[in-house]
Amino acid sequence: MIHIPKSEYSRRRKALMAQMVPNSIAILPAAAVAIRNRDVEHVYRQDSDFQYLSGFPEPQAVIVLMPGREHGEYVLFCRERNAERELWDGLRAGQEGAIRDFGADDAFPITDIDDILPGLIEGRDRVYSAMGSNPEFDRHLMDWINVIRSKAHLGAQPPNEFVALDHLLHDMRLYKSAAEVKVMREAARISAQAHIRAMQASRAGLHEFSLEAELDYEFRKGGAKMPAYGSIVASGRNSCILHYQQNDAVLKDGDLVLIDAGCEIDCYASDITRTWPVNGKYSPEQKAIYELVLAAQEAAFAEIAPDKHWNQAHEATVRVITSGLVELGLLQGDVDELIAREAHKAFYMHRAGHWLGMDVHDVGEYKVGGEWRVLEVGMALTVEPGIYIAPDNQNVAKKWRGIGVRIEDDVVVTKTGCEILSHGVPKTVAEIEALMAAARTQAA
Repeated sequence: MIHIPKSEYSRRRKALMAQMVPNSIAILPAAAVAIRNRDVEHVYRQDSDFQYLSGFPEPQAVIVLMPGREHGEYVLFCRERNAERELWDGLRAGQEGAIRDFGADDAFPITDIDDILPGLIEGRDRVYSAMGSNPEFDRHLMDWINVIRSKAHLGAQPPNEFVALDHLLHDMRLYKSAAEVKVMREAARISAQAHIRAMQASRAGLHEFSLEAELDYEFRKGGAKMPAYGSIVASGRNSCILHYQQNDAVLKDGDLVLIDAGCEIDCYASDITRTWPVNGKYSPEQKAIYELVLAAQEAAFAEIAPDKHWNQAHEATVRVITSGLVELGLLQGDVDELIAREAHKAFYMHRAGHWLGMDVHDVGEYKVGGEWRVLEVGMALTVEPGIYIAPDNQNVAKKWRGIGVRIEDDVVVTKTGCEILSHGVPKTVAEIEALMAAARTQAA
């Protein structure tokens, strides 16, 4: 399995500390364990920022970074080894493992944090933290600050400035390294296989969850512990619901099924959407809408390259989709005027994509100083135009109603344009119909 190497976590910590002001400290907690019901926990998933800086997979941990600290700049508070708890819950790294396996310069038991952390904060001018994202931890942090303040008459120096860590860290996360792209490529490869498997299994009479099961099987078989987000398996009129997640309707002959699903590897997400006919053959109307969405996606790819700005890809999809809807008779009027008044939003109501990385809708600003961000090498994003014709839309001929199509791929900006990470899933009408026909022949 492909993983982010240990050396990369070290490089990230150094890069962050290089941006911190002198005599400052950064403090970041691990994700809390979420209770599913009573004494059953949800599958643990590490906080993305914490994971980005440490690769440490356990809960009940806190990262402390102190540029220039004589005894080591990276301190990790974590759980101690405990034979009885490890028998029930699995092995822990402990303080030795935190240093040996995860590169900490110093490691302390998490139970000692109240005694030790105020001393580390004391005398530092600025505290960087993930303010607002973990209210409980914010309260702990203020308790530690108040311990220092209570000793001010003895000469203790509390920090005088608190700064959100997000801005520095999230800008770093926007630029993917070669190692990150490698992991994202692997996540996309596994997800592509899952979409192919679902296409091959598709037939009338199954439930949407039957196809979701095919996705989950392929994710786990490929080594992904979990989907990157709740899989969308939307057939028939459900394909017009953007974030549909019931996944329990019966697949019907003549309907389309839209699947938006991807796995995550090492906390890096893939995010792929394909739309295909349940019975393996697009109707003329389905094919017309599908090919229009595909043309819009191709136009967007051409607008993703260094020095082009974030919104150019979206603008390209709007122009292609608006022109195409006029040609099909679904919109009437002059294309430029329709674009100016955003007439496409009746059918295409979302943007063409979003940043992609450790979070499916990844961190990073889309605008800088009020202007659309200029794309740079290493930025990763999705490209996902769509057309959704509501089942009850009385403004269009009946033959179009209930058709929902989205096509989504993951790309990373390269020196010359972009690399499509999720190229492994068939996408043209001919390719999809051929794949599904071959699967049916084999089954027969």
